[in-house]
Amino acid sequence: MASSAVVKLVVCLAIMAMVMGAPVAEALSCGQVSSSVAPCVNYLKTGGVVPAACCNGIRSLNGAAKTTADRQTACNCLKSASSSIKGINLSLAAGLPGKCGVSIPYKISPSTNCQRYILHV
Repeated sequence: MASSAVVKLVVCLAIMAMVMGAPVAEALSCGQVSSSVAPCVNYLKTGGVVPAACCNGIRSLNGAAKTTADRQTACNCLKSASSSIKGINLSLAAGLPGKCGVSIPYKISPSTNCQRYILHV
């Protein structure tokens, strides 16, 4: 009986150690979205050639937004940024993902309904 209690204790401690050692998934934040698209701001204001750093940020952001909640956060942050940054050309913003080889189901615009376009995987 005593050995059974010891085995249960050891198993319980092992499970606790695995749970405490497991990486915690962090949700995507607007700060991360802003950092990813920051190299795009000048292009979105003046046009021209899309900087490589901009496309790298767009691709990185697309890869980081794995869950529905992350995709909705990214959409809402991009929506907010498209209306709050002065001088942004909304046509350039809407076409930016495609110029970087990224496909998203909505256009980057202040009028985008992020709940409508971001569905479960």
